[in-house]
Amino acid sequence: MLRKKDIFALLIACAALPLGAQTQPASSGRPAAEPSLKERFEDLGLIYQDKQSKGLQELWVLGRYHGHYHDTSGVGRSDTGLESRRVRLGFQARMIDHLTIHAQAISGSDFEPAYNGFTELWARWEFNPALQLTVGQQKHRFTHDRNVSSRYMSFMERSMFTNMMGLDYTPAVTLSGRVGKLDYYAGVFTNQAGTDMWEAFTELHSGSSALAAFTYDLGKLGGADSAAFYGSYLHSDAKPGATNLTRFDDAVSGALILTEGPLALVTEVTAGFGGAKGDAIALNLQPSLFLTDKLELVTRYQLASASLTGGLRSQRRYESPAGLPAGEHYQATYLGLNYYVAGHRLKLLTGMEHARMNGRDAFTLFAGVRMFFGPHSNAPYPGNKLLKGIW
Repeated sequence: MLRKKDIFALLIACAALPLGAQTQPASSGRPAAEPSLKERFEDLGLIYQDKQSKGLQELWVLGRYHGHYHDTSGVGRSDTGLESRRVRLGFQARMIDHLTIHAQAISGSDFEPAYNGFTELWARWEFNPALQLTVGQQKHRFTHDRNVSSRYMSFMERSMFTNMMGLDYTPAVTLSGRVGKLDYYAGVFTNQAGTDMWEAFTELHSGSSALAAFTYDLGKLGGADSAAFYGSYLHSDAKPGATNLTRFDDAVSGALILTEGPLALVTEVTAGFGGAKGDAIALNLQPSLFLTDKLELVTRYQLASASLTGGLRSQRRYESPAGLPAGEHYQATYLGLNYYVAGHRLKLLTGMEHARMNGRDAFTLFAGVRMFFGPHSNAPYPGNKLLKGIW
């Protein structure tokens, strides 16, 4: 397990990187405004950039660290621990105007094992902004909840329903792009991932899945500052030995994402059909409010129901170890405060969540630190976005 002093040392080292890289501004009649910590962290991980080059045009080092503390009380059982939840390291290179190569290795929980395969390992060719072809291990972007990178998440964990579906990263061939106000992403994925990447790419016996997703910019719908709709569809033909996308044969989701001043509201409905454990449907509501530019109040309400006994599985982390069983009816309420030290680059998360499955309860207290370096990605709120606070 990562010791507390190691976590502090890591954060201090990360904070020092951009500080040492700053150059003094040219002398002028007035002193230059001191850049914020968020601004100093903006290009953290950028090693090389020359957009006019005919060869290598951009090179980033990628890294991510998420440290979590939790204390969960269930019915006659409890679970407490400090965990290095996500540890990733890799690189991203862009060259000859069209080609991007991305590789990101991952460690297991608490660095056990130190190498636990790759989350992403792909090459992308951009024909134009409307058409990009990506081949390699990629993310399952089913649901808005899953599409938002863990770098930008406002909660300690994604929703129960999202986590239950077995969404992760597997080898795939996808097409993506932007046409007007529409962003799309679609492709075919295998249903198995592992630490041996050669095996993952060549031994394709686990079945396959088709996934399609889109984001449509709704502009200022209803007078909101921003509005977007995210829709996705998944069909899975899982075979014996499949490790991912095994819960449902088919699934659909739709999310409306609104922001207005310091307020945001994400409303998502997800439904799954078929599979050994029957059909299920879930509602995920996420209202949030920026009290200041750095302090955010977040809430979440989940409600889910399944057609068969044991059709819903409680959160594998926290809830299951504390004795919350599988069931047919689930609801959970989350309340938290997040502090953005340097935007999403470095932030502190705290929260508490009450979950109930078939009349049995679990209550969890959370605290965590999250940091990353590397290029930003884009998605509807909260993907790489912060709002202006009340004060």
